[in-house]
This record gives sequence, structure tokens and C-alpha cells, in this order.
Amino acid sequence: MTDFAATASPRIWPLSRLGRPLEAVRQFTPNWFAATMGTGILAICLAQFPMRSRALTGIAEGLWFFNIGLFSLFCCLYAARWVFFFDGARRIFDHSAMSMFFGCIPMGLATIVNGFLSFGLARWGHVAVDIAQALWWIDAALSLACGVLVPFFMFTRQTHAVEHMTAIWLLPVVPAEVAAVSAGLLAPHLADPQQQLFTLMSGYALWAFSVPIAMSVLVILILRMAVHKLPHNSMAASSWLALGPIGTGALGLLVLGGAAPAVFEGAGLGSYGPAAQGVGLVGGVLMWGYGLWWIAIACLITLRYLREGVPFNLGWWGYTFPLGVYTVATLRLSTLLPIPTLTYLGGALVLTLGAIWLIVGARTVAGAWTGALFVSPCLRD
Repeated sequence: MTDFAATASPRIWPLSRLGRPLEAVRQFTPNWFAATMGTGILAICLAQFPMRSRALTGIAEGLWFFNIGLFSLFCCLYAARWVFFFDGARRIFDHSAMSMFFGCIPMGLATIVNGFLSFGLARWGHVAVDIAQALWWIDAALSLACGVLVPFFMFTRQTHAVEHMTAIWLLPVVPAEVAAVSAGLLAPHLADPQQQLFTLMSGYALWAFSVPIAMSVLVILILRMAVHKLPHNSMAASSWLALGPIGTGALGLLVLGGAAPAVFEGAGLGSYGPAAQGVGLVGGVLMWGYGLWWIAIACLITLRYLREGVPFNLGWWGYTFPLGVYTVATLRLSTLLPIPTLTYLGGALVLTLGAIWLIVGARTVAGAWTGALFVSPCLRD
């Protein structure tokens, strides 16, 4: 009996794999913020589910509140690492993989900003817009910093090779287009026409800051997979990351184009509104169609990996956010085009996303409880 208790004890106590609780802080890395991305986008998808109900809206809002708490906790843990373990924390700038996950921080924050517009308006009124606007400025600044500084470190401090490339190269550059979507959602709620116009134009600039670079990375990624084949199965979820900039790019065009007529009219530029709306719709449909190809490829690649076995890690959250933004783009298209198939497809994608979130979330909680997921590669390499 004593031997059994001694053997079972490490499985019962939290963080038993770490030796000491403070080790969770020392080993905390930005890829944890991918969980806030996946949770936030699920909340937004549920709020737009074709068959809405009060219960479903309550679940979506509850997930959003939970995501705010999760994001706040992760910010505290990561800030504590920089305070108490500065020498180890700064090594991330030289790490060719972990530095990419800085982009998860502004993308996680963007889901909170969008939630203030989806849920906060009904609960708190216009003050929710003020909070969303303040957070959006922070999100945009972080997105611009990630989009410039991380590639700069790639060019100057890190070691990379095409045969080792994966879709995580997209993570630092995609946050700007996610912030662009938030700009399109925020602009119509602002009271001042000049603020509306500036926010909308900033959204277009953020979209252009990100999407062309992301599309360039995808070209290299296709070449890399054709020449050097698939990456290690520990990076299996990265095959879905390519869907992120495509889905967000499509959604950005649709949202910015949808907001443009009213914003341009208020600024005395009404003649440009219909053109922007038309470009947004056509461009969004084209990018959405491109996403269908990536979904098909990602599904086939995932089936191939499943045959070999896929070890669980925080990278599994890569199955959620890219699919989520593509789902929101599909739902947005379904409201603009009289095509019932888009509504059915959007609903099916929401259900699929919910199932994936439950699986990944449960395994993340289990891994966090034992401490197995608190691993900082920067400290070993």
C-alpha cells in the first residue's frame, strides 16, 4: 500500500513534474497565449452561430469572460518570468522557434477587443466601445512591433534553414491583419467621423502590413513541403496555421468593406464607399476560396500524421484559431450572399471548432496540472 501511494502521489499533486511551483514561471513561454486565441475565437463563433439562442449566447459570453481571466493570468505569469528570471527570459530573442510565438499575445488580445463589441455593448453600453478602442491601440502597437522586430531578429540574430521551416513563421506577421479586422468592427461605433475614418484607414494599412508578407511566406512554405516533405510530427498542427492569414485576410476585407460606405459618407467621401464595399466582397470571396484548398491539404496532412501518432503539446491550439477565423469569414459571407450552403457550412465549422476546443482544452488542463506543458526550449538550446 505504501509503495502504491508513493507511486500515485506525483499524479495527484499539481505541478508535480516541475519540482517546485516557481518553476512554472521560469518555464512559461508565449505559446501559452495560443489558448487565449482559440478560446476567444470560439466565443466569437458561438455568438454568430446561425441557430442562435439565449443559452448559446450565454455560453459564448461566459467563454469571453473566461478568456479575459486566462489572458490576464498569462500576462502576469509572463511578466513574472521577466522580473524573476530575466536572463532566461531574454534568450527567447535568439530562439528560432519560440520567438515566433510573440505574435500570439496581440492575437489573443484582439479576441478580447472584439468581444467588447460583441458582448460588452449590450452589457455596459458605450463604455465598452471606449475600452475596446483603448485596447485596440495597444493591440495594434503590439502587432506592428511583432511584425517588424521578430523578422529583424530572424535576419540578424537567429539561425534558420528552409528545410527546417514551418508555418510558425506566419505567427509574427499575422497579428496586424487580426488588428485590421478589429479596426473594421470598431470604426462604426466611434462617435467622431474623423476618428472613424482614421481607424478604418488604419485597418486597411494593417491589412496591407500583414497579408502580402504572409502570402509570400506561404509560397516558400509550399516549396519547402514539396522539396523537404512534412515537418516532424511534433509540429503536426502547424499545417493549419496557413489557414489563419487566409481566413483573417478574407474577413478583414469583408469587415473593412462593410464598414466603408457609412464611414466614408460621414467623412465626405461617400463616392468611394460602394467601391470599397465591392472590393471587400470580391476580394473576400477570392481569399475564402483559397482557404478551401488549404483546408483540404491540412486535413490530408493531419490524417497522415494521425497514422504515425501525434504527441500532444501546446501547438495543438494551432488547430483552433485558424479554423475559427475562417469560420467567422464563412459566417460573414453567409450574411452577405443569398447562398444557404454558406450558412450550413458555417454552422458545421462552428460545431467542429467546438469539438476541437474541448479536446485540446481538456488535454491542456491535464498537462498544466502536472506541469508537463511548462517547457521553455530557450533554456535547453
